Amino acid sequence: MATNILREKLKADEPTLCTHVHNIWPSMAEIIGHSGLFDYIEFEAEYAPFGLFELENFCRAVELHGMSAMIKIDQEPRRFLAQRSIGAGFHSVLFADVRTVDDAKECVGSTRAEVSESAGTHGVATRRAFWMARGGSLSYGGSPEFVQALDDIVVAFMVEKKPAVDHLEEILSVPGVDIVQWGPYDYGMSIGRPGAAAAGDAQIKAVERQVIETCLRLGIVPRAEIDTPEEAKYYMDLGVRHFAIGTDTDVYFDWLRRTGETMRSAMSADL
Repeated sequence: MATNILREKLKADEPTLCTHVHNIWPSMAEIIGHSGLFDYIEFEAEYAPFGLFELENFCRAVELHGMSAMIKIDQEPRRFLAQRSIGAGFHSVLFADVRTVDDAKECVGSTRAEVSESAGTHGVATRRAFWMARGGSLSYGGSPEFVQALDDIVVAFMVEKKPAVDHLEEILSVPGVDIVQWGPYDYGMSIGRPGAAAAGDAQIKAVERQVIETCLRLGIVPRAEIDTPEEAKYYMDLGVRHFAIGTDTDVYFDWLRRTGETMRSAMSADL
């Protein structure tokens, strides 16, 4: 498997920066890579259409530029999506809708090899990420290197449901949890207050802080999703050092709206 940049950064206790994409076009990954500024790209598969061939081609493009790829997957079917994504070349999996300790164990287990005395459920799989890394040697599947590559997969959880917040310490105590991402909008819905997070609700913001502080106390990496660099200071003051900034669809829409409004105004003034 190609070098897991995200895992190496976490081992070295270095900060990381990623950006989100809904567009799995490989050239989009190359555009991001050419900037030379991002450690990994998160493909938000929970929200976007994709096929198995596209996952492989996206990861190829990411690897060409010395980055890692993360995939955010739906709550079902977790195991299938996680294992096929890892086989395509994704170095990390962000699991949505984790609610319980059993959910956490299932998610981590789907990324780990099924070896003796292990809770892993990932069997031998001669998929692109493994045998291509050995120059076409299909024997890589099931080898010690295969098991190690699976152990290095970075496991991230969305903490976005009330049950997850209520049982956060137990969930974070599951071996193999690396990163937590707070989900305010889902959390607001799960406590019966849809739309509250978008309005900057103080209670939801307080729970976010509680989640971040719990992660830091237990040695789990909290990651913050932000839209602008100015938003980072609040999180950095709390001790957060890992960030995901921007989404391709939002960036494009905001540019279209600003530029379109300016052009429409100029065109109207010229009439």
